[in-house]
Amino acid sequence: MYNPSVSGGVATSVAGSRLFVYEVEGLRQNPETDKMDPPIRQSGSVFITVPYSRMNQEMQRITRMGGKIVSILPVDGDSHGQASPATTATQDTGKAMTQAKPQDKKAVPVNIYRPKDPFIGKVISNEPLVGEGGIGVVQHIVIDLSGGDFEYLEGQSAGIIPAGTDEAGKPHKLRLYSIASTRHGDKMDDKTVSLCVRELVYQHPETGETVYGTCSSYLCNIEPGADVKVTGPVGKEMLLPDDEEATVIMLATGTGIAPFRAFLWRMFKDEERQANPDYDFKGHAWLIFGIPKTPNILYKEELEAMQAKYPDNFTLTYAISREQQNAEGGRMYIQHRVAENAAKLWELMQKPNTHTYMCGLKGMEDGIDEALSAEAAKHGVDWTDFRKQMKKEHRWHVETY
Repeated sequence: MYNPSVSGGVATSVAGSRLFVYEVEGLRQNPETDKMDPPIRQSGSVFITVPYSRMNQEMQRITRMGGKIVSILPVDGDSHGQASPATTATQDTGKAMTQAKPQDKKAVPVNIYRPKDPFIGKVISNEPLVGEGGIGVVQHIVIDLSGGDFEYLEGQSAGIIPAGTDEAGKPHKLRLYSIASTRHGDKMDDKTVSLCVRELVYQHPETGETVYGTCSSYLCNIEPGADVKVTGPVGKEMLLPDDEEATVIMLATGTGIAPFRAFLWRMFKDEERQANPDYDFKGHAWLIFGIPKTPNILYKEELEAMQAKYPDNFTLTYAISREQQNAEGGRMYIQHRVAENAAKLWELMQKPNTHTYMCGLKGMEDGIDEALSAEAAKHGVDWTDFRKQMKKEHRWHVETY
């Protein structure tokens, strides 16, 4: 569940008891600053020690007084109260600022197999994910990787080269799909990769003819036992942080659930927890999932089983557009759920170990930005600047199409 202690409440965790030193320039002389020790000078810096639990409030107070945060340094308990210079974070805007350790990407596997020399995998299973009465075709496809050295991490993508040739007689180009399984695969044997694929179907704008996506139709109709050309893996943008105490906000529409299924399995699946003794997730995961109808809730049973087992660590929120109404009486889309929960989301984003991920249709971005921009403005913060800062700190991750 949402924990108010991270901003403005009582610090009950080890992180909540940590201290940070703010170096501040430009504070105006006023009755409030007159009480500060040391007093405000006409020039130079003032150093303010702040507990982790009050970082956001102090940032806002400094901004109200016209100050600019030059750096934020953690107080090292082993250095007698001296801040460690190794983690300096600069601030150019005077806006609220947070800090995070970048993801170590040195060990990330990339392009083990390329289009000119793909891995030939074999389809193990191809199962429908849309229930009766749902819209469209979405399949969960498991591919055997035995005999090769294809390895991947949660949040990466795999390339698929469809069989056959295009209209010019040339081999089809690869398409990328977010991987829906953990590094161990659905069978926990390190020999499979899973994909979540929606069949693309649309009407040709000139002829009115029904057109089917080349690769998506190929995969959605592929039979178990068939060979399939796999490339990759690729991608470093959507990797799950190693921090076991992290807050992970996931915003998904449709098949954008794929990487988040991998995240959630790694966090909460019993078999995964046993297979990963060095990773024991104790933080908070929040998935806001946009779908058109209840039968379109992909992996519904899995998601709800994990939420029921770990209610204090996993929050699950649906935006079902054709069944639920927003506050104005229209269809409920993911941006409306974000707007409803904007205050909580904003407060969580102030934590230096909160990561926000967005995956799905590109059209979701503007509405989510609008909702969070309105909330940021209440705190005197420009959302675009704040989002850029999160991106710089490797805490804002987007993969839309």
